[in-house]
Amino acid sequence: MNPRTGDYVGILLVDKPQGITSHDVVDRLRRKLKMKRIGHAGTLDPMATGLLIMLIGKATKVSQYLISLDKSYEGTIRFGIETDSHDADGEIVTEIPVPEDLTEESLREEMKSFLGDQYQTPPMFSAKKVGGVPLYKLARKGKTIEREPRFIRINSLDLLAWESPEAKFQMSCSKGTYVRTIVHDLGQKIGCGAHLNELRRTHIDRFDLKDAKTLEAIEEAPLADFSELLVPVHQAVPSHVL
Repeated sequence: MNPRTGDYVGILLVDKPQGITSHDVVDRLRRKLKMKRIGHAGTLDPMATGLLIMLIGKATKVSQYLISLDKSYEGTIRFGIETDSHDADGEIVTEIPVPEDLTEESLREEMKSFLGDQYQTPPMFSAKKVGGVPLYKLARKGKTIEREPRFIRINSLDLLAWESPEAKFQMSCSKGTYVRTIVHDLGQKIGCGAHLNELRRTHIDRFDLKDAKTLEAIEEAPLADFSELLVPVHQAVPSHVL
């Protein structure tokens, strides 16, 4: 806590529940702490769960460093069904039978082709803004506009389990990567389409979901003990960032 202002300062690791936005988490913490200076270091879609780094008080100053860190996920792909948003929250746009000869081995080979440096076009159903307007607001009106591809890197994309039509996977990637777009593109490559059915962020660089608290537990924690939940900024980032 900042002794001069009485405000809390530090990094808070949250296990975001499904069905709320990352900004909803910010709002709930603002109400809890009666502070405005709260942000997060990397958005999770409403359908996604898992690790969200929250920046409390002056910790917002290191947001750019934390946003830039690589991220890791585990999730489930549903083959044979494409949606307009590329995830389970969207409307179904195509249904194609999954090839009977799609084996675990062939799926692993297809996934390998996504590794490395590449350019990715953000999906229309995303919070990325064009001309100050979030793309998803245009998408909901049935509009599609030109989006500038951006550089991303896929460090790893591993198949954990395969039982048609669903595959469980693990992925590590650079900031700004749309996992659901990788899943959509994989489905296109195989020829039957696919969408992201579940997604859970497990790591942001060295920060581990195992060390995060649920939003419910954080909201129930007494304010007198709240500082104990925070990682000091000097422990969270290298000294040259401070």
